[in-house]
Amino acid sequence: MAKIPKNPEEIFPELRADYRQVFGEGLVSLILYGSGGSEDYRPGKSDLNFLLILDEAALALLEKAIPVAGKWKARRVAAPLIMTHTELISSLDSYPVEFLSMKNRYRLVYGRDVLQPLVFDPGALRLQVERELKGKLFLLRKGYLDAEGREPALRNLIGRSLTAFTALFGALLHLKGREVPPARRDVIKAMAWAFPIEPEVFLSCADIREGNGRYRAAELDRLVNASMKEISKVCDLVERL
Repeated sequence: MAKIPKNPEEIFPELRADYRQVFGEGLVSLILYGSGGSEDYRPGKSDLNFLLILDEAALALLEKAIPVAGKWKARRVAAPLIMTHTELISSLDSYPVEFLSMKNRYRLVYGRDVLQPLVFDPGALRLQVERELKGKLFLLRKGYLDAEGREPALRNLIGRSLTAFTALFGALLHLKGREVPPARRDVIKAMAWAFPIEPEVFLSCADIREGNGRYRAAELDRLVNASMKEISKVCDLVERL
């Protein structure tokens, strides 16, 4: 059985060597982002997500990376997100929330730090936040009906939704000129300071996402409904930004 890393740093040397062997000098950057770059990492539960920045020539070697990605999948390392630096910069106006979320929680494993210098257009960021918030709210309502009150389905729905909403909370804090903490719970608390939301709702959702506490189906149902109400409030706030 493949060993699941207790600390992401355990795999850095081997992972770095594997991708260096495939791409050589064409590997510009290898970056860990997401929960693995913060205290939210849970061994055996959290996937480890990496960004690979390649030069144009190295893209032709992509097929050779298939065995490497397959090798690491068993250790909960997701196939990396791969792009050139030019593609990264040209995508900032299309995916500002995603790249801002990366910038807020990452660790440089190899090469050049391409995330720290990133600057985001407030207009593009606000537009995506509004679109994503409403889209995720609509999906949350749909998921609530699909769950049919079943406890496992409600738990899964809360966990998936919280991950998406936390990234959007970070973008809203950025728009407000506030510091964006790396940890999920701290983002929720900072959001409550900056906007009139009830943090207890999302902190309880974080408990469920992290496997803490005992919540029965009726309590999960209440939390989903409370989350929908709070996100509706945030949507109204964003429209007035």
